[in-house]
Amino acid sequence: MRLIGAEGKQLGVVKTVDAQRLAREQGLDLILISPTASPPVARISDFGKFKYEQTKHDKVAKKAQKASIIKEVKLTPKIGEHDLMVRVSRSREFLAKKNRVKVSVFFRGREVTHKEYGRKVLDKLVLAVADIGVPEGTPKMEGRNMVLLVVPK
Repeated sequence: MRLIGAEGKQLGVVKTVDAQRLAREQGLDLILISPTASPPVARISDFGKFKYEQTKHDKVAKKAQKASIIKEVKLTPKIGEHDLMVRVSRSREFLAKKNRVKVSVFFRGREVTHKEYGRKVLDKLVLAVADIGVPEGTPKMEGRNMVLLVVPK
């Protein structure tokens, strides 16, 4: 295995038994860093300190990533043309800001028996935002709602 010393210096490729002996002599632990590498990489270090540094690194990485915000646009199967265009413009704004858009068609009463009308409304909206957004998957029924997620290109 490739061994890294306690100071971070490369000690070269050594046998596992020798690496364990070196770690024991220094009163430290032998930590396997990359088991899938060829040869595997190990480090002589204090395991408690290693875990502490790992959690600090994970916290910094978590702060750096931007959480994906999901905005929702609600429609009905009988939505008017102008109302649909308002929802389209709102969806375009959200997608331009790199937010994901959850488009849901709410069915009232017996409208749920005609899911094809809801599908047509969803298709119109998806077609109108096709230049900046892409649907993720196919529309799914969640109770009385037909839901589709649109992500920015």
